[in-house]
Amino acid sequence: MVGFSQYINLAWLVPAFPLLGFLITGLANKRLKYNQAGIVASSMVALSFLMSVFLFFLLRSYGQDKATVTLFDWISVGNMKIPFALLIDHLSLTMMMIVTGVGMLIHIYSIGYMHDDERVNSFFAQMNLFTFSMLLLVMGANYLILFIGWEGVGLCSYLLIGFWFKNPSYNYSARKAFVMNRIGDLGFIIGIILLFFTFKTLTFTEVFAKASTFQTGAPVITLITILLLVGAVGKSAQIPLFTWLPDAMAGPTPVSALIHAATMVTAGIYMIARSGILYNLAPITLNIIIFLGLATAILAAIIGLKQNDIKKVLAYSTVSQLGYMFLALGLGAYSTAVFHLTTHAFFKALLFLGAGSIIHAMGGEQDIRKMGGMKSKMPVTYFTFLAATLAISGIPPFSGFFSKDLILSKAFEHNIILFVLALGGALLTCFYMFRLFYLVFYGEQRMAGINPHESPKVMTIPLIILGFLTVFGGFLNVPSLFGGSSAFSAFLQTAVIENVTEELSHSTEIILILISLLLLILVILYAHRIFIKKAFVLADDGEPMTFTGKLISNRFYLDELYAFAFEKPFGRLSDFLYKKIENTILDPAVDRIGTGTSELGDLARKLQKGNMSFYLFTMVAGILLFILFILII
Repeated sequence: MVGFSQYINLAWLVPAFPLLGFLITGLANKRLKYNQAGIVASSMVALSFLMSVFLFFLLRSYGQDKATVTLFDWISVGNMKIPFALLIDHLSLTMMMIVTGVGMLIHIYSIGYMHDDERVNSFFAQMNLFTFSMLLLVMGANYLILFIGWEGVGLCSYLLIGFWFKNPSYNYSARKAFVMNRIGDLGFIIGIILLFFTFKTLTFTEVFAKASTFQTGAPVITLITILLLVGAVGKSAQIPLFTWLPDAMAGPTPVSALIHAATMVTAGIYMIARSGILYNLAPITLNIIIFLGLATAILAAIIGLKQNDIKKVLAYSTVSQLGYMFLALGLGAYSTAVFHLTTHAFFKALLFLGAGSIIHAMGGEQDIRKMGGMKSKMPVTYFTFLAATLAISGIPPFSGFFSKDLILSKAFEHNIILFVLALGGALLTCFYMFRLFYLVFYGEQRMAGINPHESPKVMTIPLIILGFLTVFGGFLNVPSLFGGSSAFSAFLQTAVIENVTEELSHSTEIILILISLLLLILVILYAHRIFIKKAFVLADDGEPMTFTGKLISNRFYLDELYAFAFEKPFGRLSDFLYKKIENTILDPAVDRIGTGTSELGDLARKLQKGNMSFYLFTMVAGILLFILFILII
């Protein structure tokens, strides 16, 4: 075990490599050429990935389930003792390999995508800083380190969404993401404070050990889990704090792939799965999570039906898939949620990078109504995008089938109505994804003056690797129904405590799969009939739109509702405070204090005339006054 201790202590290198990449690309910003910055940043993330894989095999070879690496004693005040420590277990290793593996491919892809941007070095510096923050989030051994990484990814998200800051609308999107995340983070930090006051520690293992002594439904546990949930709702874009994520598409496409597909938005999923012991003791909170997840999945899928911006369609599909992950969490199937998180990282990163390849070929155009006929001109992008579309639609044997089918079966175990609603959301997902696929790759090209071509190899090779993971990633968790052993779920058993007791019979599972598959095929054929045979483009410029269609196209006017209910009132309040309080009271008061101090100083200056007799007089007077004061007291 001496060798194990020596090797496991190298875990700090996993977040250290991206941090070093940030320092190099940031400090040498003007000295590095674009390809040098990209190579440095990509190499650092690749080293983190290799170290994560090394730690994975290290735990397996020594038969260990987890290890805590304490780097130093961080906070020691009274009874508050918080070490700066990293927790290496099966859950954190899963997240580490996703963040670094998918992140490495996105970094490499970015070398080609961002090659002509004048601030490309800053881009790679911020991407490395984001990767460091995300790794800190998933590797922290206590809630405080998790929160530091949590805030770090929020900051980096703000910087990367507003990367092209010369566009005012992009700056607005960045601020919107930052503010909505801060709303969630307020609940999160209050929950952490309540955690400490309840358990006198923030270390995961100690908190969970003490929590096991509480009864199910204990009010303090319920309150803690709800407060932590508020943070997860903001970070993972659930109702009502989800409108920031579609607007976050203002950032470069690789940012969308890294932050809003594979990493940052899954932070809330990770946090709840990590805190599963607490949530198992709070059935009320689990029911709230079920409702939020299902409502978010369906609402986002409906909105996705009428979006015409290729990245906005994928953004709403991300919100919808996060809703399915929340549904699994609410059902107590934490490993199922993490499994869908994993497959989603593969196919959604592939979809975003494929969209980036299409946008790159279209000269920056993102409207799918102006695309078409890309199949023959971009074969690699076409086949990889097809694989990702089939995966997110839940078609076997692609990765999304295994994870989404598992969520649907868990929903059926809980309540047949949940299953029907969740299946309805999946059918909507299938329709709008094939709408996107058919409009982009089939028919005639609808935009003149553009000659699309396949992207360079530095962009297509990551697509191919992600395509491979998208096709075969589901086999990580083949259920017993298909002769597997649910290896992924078994791997996570030591890190997450499931709250699922009942399992479906194989015959019931087969029936549910056949029903789902039949309906999905019918949806695909219907989409083919509309968009290929009839060449019908929904919401085209010259086509009149129904009231319902207009409502969906405008995202149910939720942004306008939030602006009316919150943004404008706070804006008017700030204007009032500025004009009536700051300008008329605070500013004059501050100015008067300054002028009064100056006048007092000028008066004191006049007393300093150099007259020794006057100085002696004031000294004696002062002594007499002091003696008189003492006598009176």
